[in-house]
Amino acid sequence: MSVAEDTNRRRGGREARKAMRSRAIPVDEAAVRPGMKGGQYKPLSQGELEKIHEAALTLLETVGIGNSIPSCIEMMTEKGCTLDENGRLRFPRALIEDTLTICARRFPLFARDPKYDLEPWGTNVHFGTAGAAVHVVEPETEAYRDSLLVDLYDAARIVDNCEHIHFFQRPLVARDMVEPRDLDVNTLYACLAGTSKHIGTSMVEPDHVRECLDMLHVVAGSEAKWRERPFVSQSNCFVVPPMKWAEDACRCLEVAVRGGMPVLLLSAAQAGATSPAALAGTIVQAVAECLAGLAYVNAIQPGGYALWGPWPFVSDLRTGAMSGGSGEQALISSACAQMGQFYDLPTGSAAGMADSKLPDMQAGCEHGVNAALTALSGINMLYEAAGMHASLLGFCFESLLIDNDMLGAINRNVRGIEVNDATLSIDVITEVCTEGPGHYLGSGQTLDLMQKDYVYPDVGNRMSPKEWNEAKKPDVVKVAAARKDKILSGYFPDYLPEDLDRQLRANHDIKLDKALLQAGHSRFA
Repeated sequence: MSVAEDTNRRRGGREARKAMRSRAIPVDEAAVRPGMKGGQYKPLSQGELEKIHEAALTLLETVGIGNSIPSCIEMMTEKGCTLDENGRLRFPRALIEDTLTICARRFPLFARDPKYDLEPWGTNVHFGTAGAAVHVVEPETEAYRDSLLVDLYDAARIVDNCEHIHFFQRPLVARDMVEPRDLDVNTLYACLAGTSKHIGTSMVEPDHVRECLDMLHVVAGSEAKWRERPFVSQSNCFVVPPMKWAEDACRCLEVAVRGGMPVLLLSAAQAGATSPAALAGTIVQAVAECLAGLAYVNAIQPGGYALWGPWPFVSDLRTGAMSGGSGEQALISSACAQMGQFYDLPTGSAAGMADSKLPDMQAGCEHGVNAALTALSGINMLYEAAGMHASLLGFCFESLLIDNDMLGAINRNVRGIEVNDATLSIDVITEVCTEGPGHYLGSGQTLDLMQKDYVYPDVGNRMSPKEWNEAKKPDVVKVAAARKDKILSGYFPDYLPEDLDRQLRANHDIKLDKALLQAGHSRFA
């Protein structure tokens, strides 16, 4: 073969690969997708899972949960709980066992667009945002500023463009919303305006839950249509660790469950502060609290949709400060995922946060280690997996896009390696070595698997040093900033059409400037 023939052949292979890269393929043929099956990482043995279960049941029987509201006491005592002399509600083992028999398990988390529906059960893994950051991180100036309502809308629009972020739970607090009602109602509105993926949010008073449900009935088309496909879940911190009910949250929980809204039963202790410093003890407490919450939900409505959310955090024991980026965070989140699989419950927990204040090498390490290990444990819903800094105090748009790349790579590892007659590649190796050019760049298998087996970054850099120099040394944070600006200046989804938006604004005090929902009016334009 002449040099010219070989060069043309290589060029043809390169052009074929480019064409394959640009070809749209069905989601079920993509290299990764929501719900890849994890479970490869198991920090706890079967015997240890059983010991944690027994310890949690013992705590519920002997210590119980304090600060019960009257409606909770009435419902739970009817189910067999007792109220001790200290006003603590104690749970008999039989009640927990009965609850685990009747509770909902394999229910989907719907999205307004059915292509984003999630199946959070077994070891199916999904990645999403979450948190209550009070600052937005601006990497260019290394500044932290107050987070605003428009930031929440912008974050939703960015996530709507992130393939590997599968759901959007509000990651920041709109600090320009002074009144609690304004915060709850407008948080929901901003999320609905920005994304058609499954949404998670929270409310602080029962009346706010009712108003949000009224909004959702309008958006869905009717209450019946909402109940058929509830596309928003309530993140509910129903306990104040250690082992006390959060009274206002419990009142909100009751309204949400009766209103057909899926709830995330979120127990968020901090090891060494509001749960034991011993990691096993922290897991025991979180499991006990969440089992009590599950019994509560099923007393309100048998089979009510509840995501089981043991969500413990880690303290830096030198200072008492939270450390979301610690190695221990991945351990306890993964152990909680295993406990969810032990009970066969749809389970969510948090990992992928950074203690680092900026999207730097420390953040990349902390994000990657925690999100990867927890995903490999088979967690169904991995919250706070993108964009979070300063142990949840800061949220960064650029990090959303960088972390989207990271989550795609992690999801590819969750998927693993398929070993079968075709992938063993004996025929392909034989052909290339005995008849072909001695490489696989242009082979049919390579072209076929380009998108089916491989994941590619959107903002990450794979240039050679020479190409990188010639491209003026692009930096990933700056590339992400440019991508952010392009989305926010040009992507305005019509998820709340004019008639629907007018109806919502007539019945609710919507603060988000209507002009910001339309192209040409963005602050980034």
